[in-house]
Amino acid sequence: MRMVDLIEKKRDNQELSTAEIQYIIERYTTGEIPDYQMSALLMAIYFNGMTEQERADLTMAMMKSGDTIDLSAIEGIKVDKHSTGGVGDTTTLVLGPLVAAVGVPVAKMSGRGLGHTGGTIDKLEAVKGFSVEIPKEEFIDLVNKNKISVIGQTGNLTPADKKLYALRDVTATVDSIPLIASSIMSKKLAAGADAIVLDVKTGAGAFMKTPEDAEKLAQAMVNIGNNVGRNTMAIISDMSQPLGFAIGNALEVKEAIDTLKGEGPEDLAELCLTLGSYMVLLAKKAATLEEARSALKEIIANGKALETFKLFLESQGGDASLVDDPSKLPQATYKIELPAKKDGYVKELIADEIGTAAMKLGAGRETKESVIDLAVGLVLNKKIGDTVKAGESLLTIHSNTEQVDDVKEMLYNSIIISDEHVEAPTLIHSHISK
Repeated sequence: MRMVDLIEKKRDNQELSTAEIQYIIERYTTGEIPDYQMSALLMAIYFNGMTEQERADLTMAMMKSGDTIDLSAIEGIKVDKHSTGGVGDTTTLVLGPLVAAVGVPVAKMSGRGLGHTGGTIDKLEAVKGFSVEIPKEEFIDLVNKNKISVIGQTGNLTPADKKLYALRDVTATVDSIPLIASSIMSKKLAAGADAIVLDVKTGAGAFMKTPEDAEKLAQAMVNIGNNVGRNTMAIISDMSQPLGFAIGNALEVKEAIDTLKGEGPEDLAELCLTLGSYMVLLAKKAATLEEARSALKEIIANGKALETFKLFLESQGGDASLVDDPSKLPQATYKIELPAKKDGYVKELIADEIGTAAMKLGAGRETKESVIDLAVGLVLNKKIGDTVKAGESLLTIHSNTEQVDDVKEMLYNSIIISDEHVEAPTLIHSHISK
């Protein structure tokens, strides 16, 4: 095979074979195929797309380019959840202990965040003593014993995807459904789960701005998963405003605790119940979604979900006493209110801009080298559709510096107050299956 012939084939909108895609990925990973040729192929894919078979083949080739995690020693059906990201997305911290408490094994590999706030790993490290650096054998033992463990991602998971993403980033080929879908699914498949539930975000704070585009991506990923033998489904959820109230690492841990107590924000709780119900169903721990939801609501009400969270933290060296006393979490020096300038109704909370404001405080990373301040962030006091009076606090800024005028200005530009009543946005837009 010659790479130039394969570029020409894709340029002319012909289907690449399984062997051809394997050849491309193997040789690009080892450096035998140069960036300039791969760039040409990526642009051909960007314009011509890929068939269902090509997408599945690309995903599997990238998955096999590095380490894969063998979870066969864990009893039961392992179900993973993936979110395409957003602002205030605390679902993993809630979902992990929630579904584990009804017997679904949660063996989660998570990463650090680059953007608005930290990733799941950063958030968990707001818990004093908690360690994600544990041996694989201990990880598997903890899941068998407690039904839950979360560790950091291995350094050699899907190296082909890392190389390809870096190249897509500088060749204007990021925004391609086949390439996005295969990138996400290669990592999920390499992580070893038997079934996958996807939370694909749409709105101002999401990568896919419209429900239609989000549905295309979700359907592509669901088809890939099912085509390679992993039971996969997705929901499209709203990210036109931040999820929940808290944006920031320690603040989100506290919000997760509140939600596991049954006292969390309505939208976060509902999203976790929806995703959790699908996880329980795919794990065959319930016969219907209704039965799964009922089981989840019951273990929140009886305190078992919260006890599972404590056990999870304690088993990985974390100070579980902060579940009962969240003041032990990192605390910011200053709490600064942002007063409304007029009466009205909250019309918009522009999620990505509010997330950027939280990052400016130190809640997230602008670059890989940035150091996160686990204590800082924002807590919303109003959501879209809420009434507001002039002088009433729209949100609370948690900061370790008293001078936050630039952040305040950014926030005022991100929160639109209307004279007319506005309906709250739909949280769950649609469900995608085979």
